Amino acid sequence: MKYCDQDNGISNYFLLAASILFYAWGEPKLVFLMIFSILVNYCVGVALDKAKGKWRKVFLALGILLDLSILGYYKYEAFFARIVNKMFHAQLIPVLNIALPIGISFFTFQAISYIVDVYRGDTEASKSIVNVALYISFFPQLIAGPIVKYKDINEQIKKRSINWIDVSDGFKRFIYGLSKKVLISNALGLCVDTIYSFKIETVDCRAAWIAALAYNWKR
Repeated sequence: MKYCDQDNGISNYFLLAASILFYAWGEPKLVFLMIFSILVNYCVGVALDKAKGKWRKVFLALGILLDLSILGYYKYEAFFARIVNKMFHAQLIPVLNIALPIGISFFTFQAISYIVDVYRGDTEASKSIVNVALYISFFPQLIAGPIVKYKDINEQIKKRSINWIDVSDGFKRFIYGLSKKVLISNALGLCVDTIYSFKIETVDCRAAWIAALAYNWKR
């Protein structure tokens, strides 16, 4: 049995709601940061689609600058503040204890790839903010990647076919992945954590090799 959702309207709304809820479950306040990023990059995409000449470079530069500024503030403020304060031997910049939003690097660079694709003409700017929001916040790869280009999944977001064979294969892949995580990765992780908890002088060559190999396999 096979059916097609021509515009994916309902399913995209559902996937977007699930993605936002998934992120908000772990980051109830910082989810608004991701929503802000979605709004900014959607507007930049629309502006790039309408602008001509040098204004396209201006809008692209502003979009990238804003995205990287947000990322830099949350991820590197304390790092640079400590460096500056140490260089001048004074507390010139306060070192803030900022909570790092989960997956901020991934959704930031995902958003940048969208506006870059629009600027290069590799894809058209989406008229639907829902499609852009789904692309940036899609929960299966939001936290750990990989970063996917908008031009590679644009057509799947707008129109995709679904059949029960693909659904069945999807469940199989999910079960296989979950089994590997629970049965293999978690066991190897416990082994690694145990060896890493020992003092370095008590760890012999064999244990060090076991920890190194188990650490790579558990990933």
